[in-house]
Amino acid sequence: MSDLPSAAELEEITGSAAPAAADIALGECLLSEAIERPLPSEARLSLAAALAAAGFRRIGLTSLRDPARFPLFADAELLLRGVPRHPGLAFQVPCPDLMAVRRALVAQDGGWGPDEVLLPIAATDAASQALFGEDRAARWASLAAMAEQAGGRFALCGSIAAAFAEGAEPAGVLADAERLAEFGIGRIAIADDEGLATPPRVRDLIGWLHGGLPTASFIARFSDRRGTAIANTLAAIEAGLTEADAALGGAGGFCCAEDLAAALAAMGLGTGLDPAALRKAGLAAEQVLGHALYSRVLRLEDGA
Repeated sequence: MSDLPSAAELEEITGSAAPAAADIALGECLLSEAIERPLPSEARLSLAAALAAAGFRRIGLTSLRDPARFPLFADAELLLRGVPRHPGLAFQVPCPDLMAVRRALVAQDGGWGPDEVLLPIAATDAASQALFGEDRAARWASLAAMAEQAGGRFALCGSIAAAFAEGAEPAGVLADAERLAEFGIGRIAIADDEGLATPPRVRDLIGWLHGGLPTASFIARFSDRRGTAIANTLAAIEAGLTEADAALGGAGGFCCAEDLAAALAAMGLGTGLDPAALRKAGLAAEQVLGHALYSRVLRLEDGA
């Protein structure tokens, strides 16, 4: 029997998903930032339903990157049209450029736009060139135009990539966060793309951010490239953060959602996630992706 919900079950599953109380809110990024090859649209919608049923309240549904360059997101509009919407469930899409924001606005005008758009920046020139093909000065000009276009139409979330890369200092990351706040972006992800962070550096940076910009909400977003994502995420939470981004099975190098949820539960912190439904979503993701994911909790429950 398939672990994926059928098309007929999609509406029922997402419709019955009710927000649960959570000490730490986990955002899920599998479909928007962690997949590496095109997937059938029906499978993506089913996975979105499984994530909603697991209790995730913020789900990255797709990306509005240029479909000519990133064909794995060519069905972005179809997904935005097709996914059921319910109170307390927010679908986020990354918008890396002005074209992406304009596509989000067209979708919004049609009544099926994203609930939140993610606008990224990088903490160093090297990372900015690698990620966006422009230096930081040009990137800030691009982001200003993107924020102005989006103005008031969506919830805005910023992301500061390479926050722990060589050349990135706490004072500089704080200055970037303050600049994002000036654009009306009050929720900001602190991203460690290369897995260079350590718990002491994380605690130090969160202290800078909370001290300098107490009105903003910060999100922990740590790579597991060096096996430190959970340790760094927990350090951020101990420093006062109440949101973190993750992906089922650690897909795409993200922090593993299942293992992070288990670690938080062991600390007495709730995520609002249903363990059984989270396991079902992980198995569904493995089925769709065609390979096992990196989740110690899932393998433990398999008896491995």
